[in-house]
Amino acid sequence: MTQADLLRLRTGTAEPEPLLRVLAAGPLSAEFSAGNLRAIRYDGHEVLRAIAYLVRDEDWGTYQPSLDDLAVEEGADRFDVRYRAVCTGRSGAVLTVAVRIEGTADGTLVFDAVATTDRPFATNRCGFNILHPIVGVAGTPVTVEHVDGSVEHAVFPDLIDPAQPFLSMRAITHRVTEGLSATTRMEGDTFEMEDQRNWTDASYKTYVRPLALPWPYTVEPNAPNRQTITLTVRRDTARSAANAVRPAPGDTKTAAVSISLGAVDGTVPAIGLVLTPEEAAATRAHADLLQAIAPQHLLLHFDPSAGHDRAAAAALKRAVGDSGAMLTLECVVPCLGDLDAELGAVAAWVREAGLALSAVVVSPAVDLKSTPPGSRWPDCPPLADVYAAARRAFPGLRLGGGMISTFTELNRKRPPVDRLDFVTHTTVAIVHAADDRSVMETLEALPFVTRSTRAFIGSAPYRIGPSTIGMRQNPYGSRTADNPVRRRLTMAKADPRQDGLFAAAWAIGYAAATADAGLEGLTLSALTGPFGLVVEAGATPTPSVRPVYHAVRALAAFGGAPRLKVVSAAPGRVAAVGAETAEGRAVVLANLTPEPAVVALDPALGLVAVIDETTVEIWRTGALPAPHPHDGTVAIGPYGLGLAGPGMLRP
Repeated sequence: MTQADLLRLRTGTAEPEPLLRVLAAGPLSAEFSAGNLRAIRYDGHEVLRAIAYLVRDEDWGTYQPSLDDLAVEEGADRFDVRYRAVCTGRSGAVLTVAVRIEGTADGTLVFDAVATTDRPFATNRCGFNILHPIVGVAGTPVTVEHVDGSVEHAVFPDLIDPAQPFLSMRAITHRVTEGLSATTRMEGDTFEMEDQRNWTDASYKTYVRPLALPWPYTVEPNAPNRQTITLTVRRDTARSAANAVRPAPGDTKTAAVSISLGAVDGTVPAIGLVLTPEEAAATRAHADLLQAIAPQHLLLHFDPSAGHDRAAAAALKRAVGDSGAMLTLECVVPCLGDLDAELGAVAAWVREAGLALSAVVVSPAVDLKSTPPGSRWPDCPPLADVYAAARRAFPGLRLGGGMISTFTELNRKRPPVDRLDFVTHTTVAIVHAADDRSVMETLEALPFVTRSTRAFIGSAPYRIGPSTIGMRQNPYGSRTADNPVRRRLTMAKADPRQDGLFAAAWAIGYAAATADAGLEGLTLSALTGPFGLVVEAGATPTPSVRPVYHAVRALAAFGGAPRLKVVSAAPGRVAAVGAETAEGRAVVLANLTPEPAVVALDPALGLVAVIDETTVEIWRTGALPAPHPHDGTVAIGPYGLGLAGPGMLRP
């Protein structure tokens, strides 16, 4: 197998990620990649997750600039980087950004950028983003200096802030660890912070240009725009030196990651798939795979404003067949006229098609689009009226609401929970960044998402999904990004990783990260289409299933079963979900990294089947690789899965 073949198998694309170079100046270090910095550390502690100069298009897509004249100089106590980044806009205008990055051993890092354009350049944002990490930072003290010179003493939000926690910023100081603090100063424009956990980014983002100002806006020629970020790390020498990070036993990339299964702790949520009228015929053609997965529920998307009618309802019925799954209608309500008439028509089409629903989720069409903080709320009947009309149209069915778009919008527009039988929302992994590490890091934000949701819905039944890597509809622009060659691209519907082992590992990681939320239902995929478990027609070679098929099938085998408390010694490297099945205790493991992993596992779990690049010829057909015994450790390839325990190894 060639290197290109391995890359496609792992991430769905042969295009390698940008080269990463570690820059170091004494105790200060940073990873330089594609012109930006990430994993900025001092004494081994993460100070900032990233500093990046980004240019966004009119739909909030991120340009991927070319880098010219790159020069890097390094010494023991300093590093210096210079380059030019070039973006070509939709109009043909060319934006050039001249960059200088300097780091010194005293803990000072300067990232300076000057943008110029040859003609008016339209953009939604052009400038710096600074990312603070969330784990160990959420809920801790912070000092903010504002543009007017005033100083605010506050805390990083613990629960996810639906708006911006800090506005009109000039500098921000936070505690990195005991004896270590950092000040980030932003010059050249007005900055503000948003809580990026809203979009499942594992960061707080300080960004340029207030959202209250109009966008898109125009960068004008002959008007250079200079922005400068200066990071200064300060330490109490005795205390922070003692706290310098050193690898702990079992915490290196080569050490085995221990997975411990505890007592029963709740129930594994019902596992579902989403089905659209557009994919109904393809789904019906793979009825055998649907039966093999045996999901507990199917989420039937229906949008009259997109042309869905009685024919669409009939197509959904044919696709559902005799799957035996509970059916939930996910209904977009146009809200353009009489609510009873709009929902009554949908209910009539459902009855005519013979769809035996167990629940219906309703959402006004306007809520498919984002309403940023400070914006005017769109015209729409009150949610209480929409829910009441849905009760009348679908008497006797459970009613769900919230958002069929992302958690971001649910957090900003919280529904009257007392009018609902359950609350739902989705997430998308590539709103702001599309590199492999950032996508996998979205799992880190999920416990904050579910805990924040629980803070305002209480103990109400709670569902999530369909949550995918790709974006099924763009709340922030006119469309999702075109991605015909399936690159790693923000806000794209078709993401290449859906084809690779990556999506399988991400799905298991998602289930593990939301395990403590007490979810009633979790939907992570469709059977066919860009979010599907079946390989797209025309793929070469043409296997029948994507790796994520096995991840969803394994989760579905757990659906509704008693959930076992699982502890991973390195949750950022290996995720696991466990259950008490009818046959006994079982677990599904996922290697979340691009490196091979060794997992320490209780031998009493018995045989293990591994789904990775070593068993590809078997699992491609939909079959499970032959399970093998283990002596307490299991080797799993990059982004691979391991299935252990009786009940998991059915053919």
